[in-house]
Amino acid sequence: MTDPILHLTEANHLSRFFIDGSWSEPDGAERARVVNPATEAEVAEIALGNEADVERAVSAARRAFRSWSRKVPQERAALLSRIHALILERAEQFAQAIRIEMGAPITYARQAQVPLAAEHIRVPRDNLADFPFLSQRGTTAIAKEPIGVAALITPWNWPLFQITAKVGPALAAGCTVVLKPSELSPLSALLFAEVMDEAGCPPGVFNLVNGSGPVVGEALASHPQVDMVSITGSTRAGIQVAQAAAPTVKRVAQELGGKSPNIMLPDADFARYVALGVASAMRNVGQSCSAPTRMLVPRERLGEVESLAKEAVEAFVVGDPAREETTHGAIANRGQFQRVQTMIESGISEGAKLVIGGPGRPDGLEAGFFARPTVFSEVSNDMAIAQQEIFGPVLAILPYDTVEEAVEIANDTVYGLGAHVYGADMDRTRAVAAQIRAGQVHINAPAFDPQAPFGGYKQSGNGREYGHEGMEEYLETKAMLGFYP
Repeated sequence: MTDPILHLTEANHLSRFFIDGSWSEPDGAERARVVNPATEAEVAEIALGNEADVERAVSAARRAFRSWSRKVPQERAALLSRIHALILERAEQFAQAIRIEMGAPITYARQAQVPLAAEHIRVPRDNLADFPFLSQRGTTAIAKEPIGVAALITPWNWPLFQITAKVGPALAAGCTVVLKPSELSPLSALLFAEVMDEAGCPPGVFNLVNGSGPVVGEALASHPQVDMVSITGSTRAGIQVAQAAAPTVKRVAQELGGKSPNIMLPDADFARYVALGVASAMRNVGQSCSAPTRMLVPRERLGEVESLAKEAVEAFVVGDPAREETTHGAIANRGQFQRVQTMIESGISEGAKLVIGGPGRPDGLEAGFFARPTVFSEVSNDMAIAQQEIFGPVLAILPYDTVEEAVEIANDTVYGLGAHVYGADMDRTRAVAAQIRAGQVHINAPAFDPQAPFGGYKQSGNGREYGHEGMEEYLETKAMLGFYP
């Protein structure tokens, strides 16, 4: 079964929410169109929720919390095991949904979007085996207890990946959840709700309400019975959620925007790492908050880097996401496509050197939100393309004269989500990585590590996801003095 829209239509789940263990009709009649960004055609219509739907979902989660929070870790792990197995069993259906709803190439959806999402269920399941929910410090017991009802607000760019990155550790911690996925890429979220149902998730432990940020998102953030909010999105959206949550003094975990640097040290293997740097910046068509979109290179190597970057982009195949050979599909929605075009025009008007790409669609593509993979060089760090998150396939190459200057440029941003450093001398490479003000630094293209905590400094947010630290976001700390005689 690979047609997710047909399946969801037949099951009548496009027009329903998953609340308290069953699929229910929404309170209101508002609907939203789901558009395939590769064709610009409407492919489905989903229901949008309101405050009444949020109230039902939060009430269900609150009722379920008492029993779910008391489950032993092995019971919670058993549910996560069933969820993990079902995601892998339905991997092709998820991949096709992600291709349709956000224009991701089917090969990339199969190789990255879905399997990496499954890892965010497996890891908290495995971590439950030895997580220190109770520890001793002298005669005091330190207990880690689930915080309560967690509202999870997820974005459109990694739709399934970001859902599992929150749902997995939240359930492992003993929380109950209400998920609000992006209304722009909701198909994989509805399929995930089916997985939760099929896995035998107890009623109220997992709830899904589709809707807009200003309506459903704000209602969740401000709800007095919601104990914490975890949001992945833009810095603007994170600020709005924090403001809505402030009157009830709930915890807010934010994974927000980024403008990550990629420092090529003078002794790096440029022939290898420039291409990898370009690929990292433009993976998922540049729609990743941690994408290393500022490549910092020694000034005397600038021409060489331009040639290598151009060569790397020329190897891309931009086009129909359904084709196996496509490496880069469409921008996920019209608004973001227009944003990318505006920023490319800004780079040209500011005087950056256009190495490859530029405004408009690639040759031969007359429809769809396809952008030309674009590389700018001779960029100064005060240009808009060096400071603002573009969220598209746009790379800025900035020259530096000393390693100290490279570090200064790398940290000269309001963001601090990720960074990359390449170099042959590992002592110096590690020393440079240690100076970067970012929550996660990649040294010489390491493999994905789902146990490595991920999150930001500065305006890139607060809190962490993945690994033990990701589960700790959903836990309170209780000290019981005199617990041990």
